[in-house]
Amino acid sequence: MSLLVVGSVAIDSVKTPFGVRERSLGGAAMHFSVSASYFSEVAVVGVVGEDYTDDDMSVFRERNINTENIQRIAGGKTFFWAGEYGFDLNTAKTLDTQLNVFGDFKPQLSDSAKKSPYLFLANIQPSLQREVREQVDCKFVAMDTMNYWIESAREELLKTLAVVDCVIINDAEARELAGESNLIKAAKKILTFGPKMLIVKRGEYGAALFTKDSYFATVAFPLESVFDPTGAGDSFAGGFMGYIAKHDNLDEGTIRRAIIHGSVMASFNVEEFSCDRLRRLTRPEIADRVDEFRKFTHF
Repeated sequence: MSLLVVGSVAIDSVKTPFGVRERSLGGAAMHFSVSASYFSEVAVVGVVGEDYTDDDMSVFRERNINTENIQRIAGGKTFFWAGEYGFDLNTAKTLDTQLNVFGDFKPQLSDSAKKSPYLFLANIQPSLQREVREQVDCKFVAMDTMNYWIESAREELLKTLAVVDCVIINDAEARELAGESNLIKAAKKILTFGPKMLIVKRGEYGAALFTKDSYFATVAFPLESVFDPTGAGDSFAGGFMGYIAKHDNLDEGTIRRAIIHGSVMASFNVEEFSCDRLRRLTRPEIADRVDEFRKFTHF
């Protein structure tokens, strides 16, 4: 397997101005892996309860995603999140969070998983991210985090930042992590913590890449219909990492094209609830949208 992701596999309840989904497949690892699977072989490390049905697992099977490292806990319930979006779809209001089996999650990696050359540490406790990182002999590792860990586990988070190559977070998280209101200053400070690159997700405004010596930014793909933004950031990360794993190259040109492909995958993700749109996606549709992206960003 060329790409490994560790993170949440969840059941969500989502409400937007355009509809409600009471039982929606969610979780960072699910969105990431479905997106990445269009470019690369991918395996998931996660945990679910008995309530995660065989039909739910089909989201992985139909994309040939390796699930041998997903634990199923007898008698337990899957991580549950309920959220609501207003017309500002960049921000979700959390209505309920139930960690359930995810609260005691201890990632267990197979021997083949430990040899994955590319690794993504989705948003989980920083100490667990670092434990996984230390077990995988990879050439490139990226991670996500959130304001909760920035505020409650900063020292552990800084230790984890020191052992990854890339951080993928949103602009508010970048500013809070660095303690800087200016995004450029924040990025420069975060790069001193250890990672070689920082990617800042900016929702409907696109994404930006910062390294010690360069800067690259792109707009988001323009959409008339944004239905459910849940998992958009993880779908972005999946497209980004999947593209890199496919090409097995870390030069700057590949990284920039990977960001475009991540943006394209995120644009598909938000068009319907959960990963419904991604599950029906075709490679020609991806290629067509990348071509459209190229046309309106070229000058």
